[in-house]
Amino acid sequence: MPDRPDPLFQPYALGHLELPNRIVMPPMTRSRASQPGDIPNELMAEYYAQRASAGLIISEGTWISPLGKGYAWTPGIYSPAQVAGWRKITKAVHAAGGRIFAQLWHVGRLSHTSLLDGLAPVSSSAIQAEGVNVFVAESNGTPGFVAASKPRALKVEEIHAIVDEYRQAARNAMAAGFDGVELHAANGYLVNQFIDSNANDRTDAYGGSLENRLRFLGEVAQALVEGTGDKSRVGIRLAPLTTLNGCADADPETTYLAAAELLSSIGVAYIHIAEADWDDAPHMSVEFKQRLRAAFPGTLIYAGRYTAERARIALREGWTDLIAFGRPFVANPDLPERLRIDAPLNTHDRNTLFGGGAHGFTDYPALAACTA
Repeated sequence: MPDRPDPLFQPYALGHLELPNRIVMPPMTRSRASQPGDIPNELMAEYYAQRASAGLIISEGTWISPLGKGYAWTPGIYSPAQVAGWRKITKAVHAAGGRIFAQLWHVGRLSHTSLLDGLAPVSSSAIQAEGVNVFVAESNGTPGFVAASKPRALKVEEIHAIVDEYRQAARNAMAAGFDGVELHAANGYLVNQFIDSNANDRTDAYGGSLENRLRFLGEVAQALVEGTGDKSRVGIRLAPLTTLNGCADADPETTYLAAAELLSSIGVAYIHIAEADWDDAPHMSVEFKQRLRAAFPGTLIYAGRYTAERARIALREGWTDLIAFGRPFVANPDLPERLRIDAPLNTHDRNTLFGGGAHGFTDYPALAACTA
């Protein structure tokens, strides 16, 4: 009896894109943007192009406006220079045969006044993110971690203005040559600060009831559809069970099934689920994943410490379409080929994850170099 086809290496149609495999490189902050101006650069273009054999690359979180920035040296997609910098990256990825979406990011309360010209971070509510640190630039060029500053609550007119900023960021992403955009609505950042009940104490149209807490998500998703001009170019990242960065919801299964139904009604291309993946993290049951599949007819991507074998099982069980491998892509630019032939994986150096230059970024060896 012949071997079954490897589900990781079956092609997949994601809207207008033909993906050669089911392997996604998810967003990973690396803090290498050029200063001043947080401008994407040639080193970043090399890094992403090295990883173009992924079925789909989703860029590192990319802030949409100055108040949306929360970490040192992270790139924006706000200024003309930033858009031009990203154009170099998308050109390099496409020349290497890849496909790349921009992850659009507003950190909300997960920032510090030193990153915001002395201004307070903004959020759904004036609630401190307890025990959460962000990194800022020290004078010697290394990242230093400081407690997130207390935010102020956004006024309704400011919420509408941020929706407009997302729409413009989607237009900027298209101008920069991206194949689409992903909204970062996970991991405790601004959209998540509206969704999750413990981060939102508003009493207006953006707080209280589940419908109200999902309103901002829906408005931003619709703005991204308008900004890109194509529903198939829009994805949304959600983290239903995470308590990362101080966000948690009282009834996450109900909340996120409703979010999936809302996104289905808008018609976005995919939902990218970030599973809680730390030790003792909440377990996301297969039953919940199957209910999400029933609620959302589009493409589903899952990320969360997947091995090749776990990924194959997930794809065969049918509750996901694509699998994202985060940490392995840091140190293995040719990860798809390594997974295909079950080759050993390089181990990443934690000390070079954030900031610095080529070391620990573009100098991890590919298989050919390892076996030469």
